[in-house]
Formats: sequence, C-alpha cells, structure tokens
Amino acid sequence: MTGPGAKYDIIVWGASGFVGKLICEYLVSQYGGDPSVRWAMGGRSQSKLEEVRAGLGTAGEDIPIITGDASDAAALESIVQQTKVVLTTVGPYAKYGSKLVAACVKHGVGYVDLAGEAQWIRRMIDAHQEEAEKTGARIVPCCGFDSVPSDLGVFYLNNQVKKKTNAPCTRVKMRVKAMKGGASGGTIASMINMMEEMGRDKQVLEVMRDPYSLNPDGLRDGPKQPSGTPIEYDKDAHTWIAPFVMAGINTRVVQRTNALLDYAYGEEFLYDEAMMMGEGLTGRLSTYGLAGGLGGFVAAAAFGPTRNLMSRFLLPKPGEGPSKEQRENGFYNLVFIGTTSDDQTFVSRVTGDKDPGYGSTAKIISECAICLAKDITSEQTGGGIWTPAAAMGDQLVDRLEKNAGLTFEMEQVADQY
Repeated sequence: MTGPGAKYDIIVWGASGFVGKLICEYLVSQYGGDPSVRWAMGGRSQSKLEEVRAGLGTAGEDIPIITGDASDAAALESIVQQTKVVLTTVGPYAKYGSKLVAACVKHGVGYVDLAGEAQWIRRMIDAHQEEAEKTGARIVPCCGFDSVPSDLGVFYLNNQVKKKTNAPCTRVKMRVKAMKGGASGGTIASMINMMEEMGRDKQVLEVMRDPYSLNPDGLRDGPKQPSGTPIEYDKDAHTWIAPFVMAGINTRVVQRTNALLDYAYGEEFLYDEAMMMGEGLTGRLSTYGLAGGLGGFVAAAAFGPTRNLMSRFLLPKPGEGPSKEQRENGFYNLVFIGTTSDDQTFVSRVTGDKDPGYGSTAKIISECAICLAKDITSEQTGGGIWTPAAAMGDQLVDRLEKNAGLTFEMEQVADQY
C-alpha cells in the first residue's frame, strides 16, 4: 500500500490531452508556488509532455515527467507506486482505463477520473470492490461535471435540510436552469463506445436501464424512480422540462452515494434530472425540439453505419475542444428542489464558472485529486469504489467553493427559479 512516503501527491495521467493540458495549467496557476502539493505529468509520449510543460512557462519548468504505455500493466504498476493519487483523463475508460484501475487497487493507490460510463464503472465495482477494501485503494470515478455538481448538490441540500428538520429530503429534483458549453470530444467518444457495447452485450443495456446499477452488491433495488426522459410541465420548478443528457450517469452516482452513506437520504429516496425549458408555448415547443434532437442523436448513434459516419465527420474527437474564449465564457446554474416526507420544500443552487465540460471540469477533478491526497484520511474514507460525495463530502465542497469557482447555496422557495 502506498503510504506517506510516496514521491508525489498526484500524477496527472494523460497530461498531453486537451483536458490534461487544462488540468496542468490549473495546477500551475493555483498551486505552482505551493511545495506541499507535489505532482507530476504522465503519459505515453515524452515529446508531447515536454511540449505541454514548455507551454506552462517558468512556473512549470521543473514539473517531473513520467512516461508509460496505458496497455502495459507492469509499467502502470511501477508508475502508480510513485504517487498517492492518480488523476487520469485517458478515455473512453472502458477501452483504456481498466488496467490502470487494477494497478491502483493492487497497490493501494488513490484514483480519480472523468468517467461517465456506467457500464464500465459497474465492471470496476464488481471486479475490484473487495480487493480495494483490503488494500486501502480509494477509487473515485465521475470527478468532473459528471457527476460532482449533481452528487455534491444533493449531498449539500440534504445536509442543510437535516440541520433544520432532522430529516432528509426524500425526493429531489435537479433542474438545469442555464448552461453554456459544449460536450467534450472525450464525452462523445465514451457515449459512442457505450452505444457499441449495448449493441454487442445485452447486459450493458440492462445496466443502463437500472437506476440502481451502480449500488453496492445486495443493494441494487429500491422504489421506482422518475422517468429518465421527461417531457412535461414541472409544477414544482414552474417550467417545461426536457431530458438532460448527463442524467443517465448522474442519477446512478447519486443513488450509489445514498447507499454508501447507509441511506442518508432514505431508503425510499427519489431523484431525477432535467433541463428547464421555460413556460408557456415557447417552453413547450423548446422542450419537444430538444427532446426530438436528443432522440434523433441516440437513434443515429445506436445504428452502426450512421454512428460511424457521425464519428468520422460530425462529432468532436477526443483531444478536441473549444477556444479559451469559449471556455472562459461558459457557466452552469443547477437548481435542486427537495421535498421531505412531511411535504416541506427546500431549494438549493449549485453554480460553476467556465464551460462545464472543459474549464470547470479541469478545476473540479484537480481539487478532487488534491482533496483525496491531502485532506481525506484513511480513517475517514477507507478502501473501496466510492463516489465524490461519499468519499470526500463537505471537505470537497469547501475546496470547490474556495478554489474552483463553484458555489453551493440555499434559497427561498419561489414562484420561479
């Protein structure tokens, strides 16, 4: 098990990729002069990593570089033993992440990633939960926009409500009030890979249909959850709502958190996510337009020939991303509407600066890695496959508010949000 004597606190694996570069830029700007945060850049190509390091200026000129092949299990084991936490951006994780997780589990090393692939996360839970508990490896997937704001948003809301009522919200709705920023090439690649897997393996389809598929073994059932594809008027949010593309992974992460925290939200907890589209005829038409577009994308992605055409000519590739100006101008505004068992309603809001898929995600996962390496002791969180909220909770909320441009706030119940 890797102990306090590890050479580094964090190795950024995949540092030469688009998001990897943003993470390195953030770490240099936020922690470049802080000797207590020891980190290194890792990846396959020495020359590409050196190019990234050169772009960081004088503050980054002494950052160590570690090279290795993601397909070489022995090399990965050697690399992970040098650090407390591996931060990896190399996806799709179902293709490139399994050996790295196995290496971290074997040697008791912490791990954070940007996975939004429920089918792969389920495989990692089934394959490594017991061993991780023994070795002390804290494995925390979903440490970007999917699914930290959702996971911590529900966690924060229920903690605040418990202080007032001594009971949690047993029903929470997350509604995307506003958001500016496109899906990352890596996210699109993961979605396409997931569609391919669903076509080959019916068990993958079952995982994607089951709202409790990421829960611990033996706890994979519960009350019927709300529809994952809502097209309706939400009286609580006072708006028409449409499906939110990240809901598929976010809702399962939130349900796993509830189970890992010994059902802190209650065994009958209900949770769903949707986009707020506005009121009246305009809102209704916008709802049907977005739902139709999303349905068309899913249908095309599910069919091999059109999926291949989309991948080749229409969709962003892994490693591609928006300009700095586009990233800087991005943001998100998420509303959480919670109801207790005695019908009291509470509202909270989570906001983030910069675009969700790149600028904000780079900051979020960086703070997740530092929090796991520096703040969370093994007594607080032992080995296992965790969620961000279950593993790091309030300490991560504090870090994100202090450093990463996120806010978590309670609000008054209102006629509109």
